[in-house]
This record gives sequence, structure tokens and C-alpha cells, in this order.
Amino acid sequence: MSYGKIKHLFPGGNTSQGFFSYYSNIMTQEEADRFIIIKGGPGVGKSTFMKKIGEEMLQRGYDVEYLHCSSDNNSLDGVKIPALQIALIDGTSPHVVDPKSPGAVDEILNFGEFWNDEGIRVHKQDIIETNKKLGGIFARAYKYLKAADAVYEDSSVIYSKALNWGEVNRQIFELIEVIFGDTKIAAEIGKERSLFASAMTPKGLCNYLDNILTQDTVYELKGGIGTDEKEILNRLKSAAIERGYFVEAFYCALRPDKLEHLIIPALNTAITTSNDYHTSKVAKSRTIDMQQFYNQVVLDVYREDLEQNKATFEHLMSIALQTISKAKGLHDSLETYYIPNVNFEAIDKCFEKVMNRILKD
Repeated sequence: MSYGKIKHLFPGGNTSQGFFSYYSNIMTQEEADRFIIIKGGPGVGKSTFMKKIGEEMLQRGYDVEYLHCSSDNNSLDGVKIPALQIALIDGTSPHVVDPKSPGAVDEILNFGEFWNDEGIRVHKQDIIETNKKLGGIFARAYKYLKAADAVYEDSSVIYSKALNWGEVNRQIFELIEVIFGDTKIAAEIGKERSLFASAMTPKGLCNYLDNILTQDTVYELKGGIGTDEKEILNRLKSAAIERGYFVEAFYCALRPDKLEHLIIPALNTAITTSNDYHTSKVAKSRTIDMQQFYNQVVLDVYREDLEQNKATFEHLMSIALQTISKAKGLHDSLETYYIPNVNFEAIDKCFEKVMNRILKD
């Protein structure tokens, strides 16, 4: 039996808007056969449990999505087995997930059954204080990210003054013709699945673009802070959906409403953006430099402002990432109150039961 394929994604992220969740896009209620929501504290084995499920299914030849935690990208917040329409997800804060169709689709797996309450309650005050500190650290990180976003927006305003919309529209029209050919507008519109390909993590900026961009045709939009790749992507996304195609849309780790990468699986085609903060090593069918759409004379007037914005942006981002890293250290200390009080043998037995149910389904 051949080994399955892994797809790495982020369902949520630390953004300029705080923690932003696309967890509802992991698997819809209509799509799902079974949605298992795991509840429990830090360090009780939720991520390890899901990794074991994923590895077992991969060995059985199933493709698996690994849904990574933005606050610790070595940890999982979920796994999905698309062929079986089954997903397991960590439903605890900050990405609280509760059943929408209990029994029919969703169920709760309570890891609180596997810990020693008395052993944990001894550390009650320490746990409360650590959680308060964690909340404060993340709040501080989000303020820095919001400040970085304001600087980004200032550069966007400058670039918008120099943008040649006529040339952009011509480029969009050309791409629509090349990608979609003679495909007409569909009677039934397509659907979008929104997620993150990148995240701000304790280890810095992280992305899984090389794992995600597996299509035969990959168009690259090469830009920078404030350039308008999203306008091209949004128009291409609309064109795809109007023609009835399902699309995977991946949004910006800083600005979760800014489209950065678009995949049209049925056409084996992707459009990705590249800049100083995220790029991919995959072969590109064509690279489109966004600078060609801007009046360089206008940009030269603001060159010093753009350079200052870039330096300020990077400084703010650096502080934000350092702050997120501090939060990871505090979260690790929080786990020490739980780990000695968890019955991992009972969790292993639970793993066997869950695996039997998945395979029976």
C-alpha cells in the first residue's frame, strides 16, 4: 500500500486583528461525515493524539491535512482525512469550537477524563496567573501587529497613487483568458475554502507554500509592501467562482482579509504572491513583476517614505514575533502543571477506540 500525502495548512493565525480563525473552513457541516472536537488543557496530549491519527491514516494510504497551530507550528490544531470526510480538531481557546450538529456530525472527545483533578488543582493559582500573563503578552503582540499594519496601509496609499489601472486591467483580462479559455459563466456558482498558508509563529514567519503549490501551472505575482497583488487575485477568484470552480483561497498572515494565494484544483492551476516575507521554491510558469504597473516617477517622489515605512514595518514585526515567542515559553511552563497529572495510557486506549471507529466508518 502506498503512503498517503500530507498537506500542511494553518486554520488560524496571530494577525493585526488579533487571533483570526478560519476553522469553520476546515470542513463544512454538509461535507463532514464525522467531526471530532477535542477538549482539554495544555500539555494533555491533544496534538500528539492527532499526529498519531494522521500517521496511522497516512500509512494506510490516505491523504491527510495537518492543520498547524500558529502559536507553535510544531503542534497540531487538527487533522483532516478528506477521503473519509473526517476531521479531528482542538476545540480549546483561542480557537473555541463547539458542536453545531451534535450526534449527527459533531462529537466531543473530552481529555479532561484522563487527568488527575487533584494534582492540577494544587497549581490553581499558578495556572490562573500564567493564563493572565499569556493574555497580556498576546494582547501586546497584537498591538505591534496592528501598528505594523498601519505602516503597511500607508505604503499602500502611496502605491495606489502611482498605480496604472489600465495596465492592471489588461493583465487581469489576459490571465482570465489564459486560465479559463472559453469556459462560460456557470448556472451554479463555485465555492471558496479560506485558510492560511503562512503564519507568525514563535520561530518567526513560517509558510507551507512549497507543500501547497503542487499544481502543474503556477503564476507568480512578485510585489512588496503595499503593492496591489490582491486586486488581481480577487478578480481571478471571482472569475473562477462565476464559472463554477471550487477554489482554495489563502489569506495574509498579517491582514486576514487580503488574498495572497489562489488555487483552482480542477484546472491544476495556482496563482501565488512572492515578496521579502514569503516566497516558494516551486517552478513558476510565469512571473509577473508588479512594479511594471506603477509610475516610477510618482514612486520616486515618495521613495524615502517607502524606505522608511519598510524599515519601521520590519522593526514592528520583529518585536511582535519576539513577543509571540515569549508567549510560547510561558505556554510551555503552563504545560508542566498538567503533564505529570495526565494518564497517557488511558489516552492510548482512547486512540485505539477512535481509530477503530474511523476505520469502521
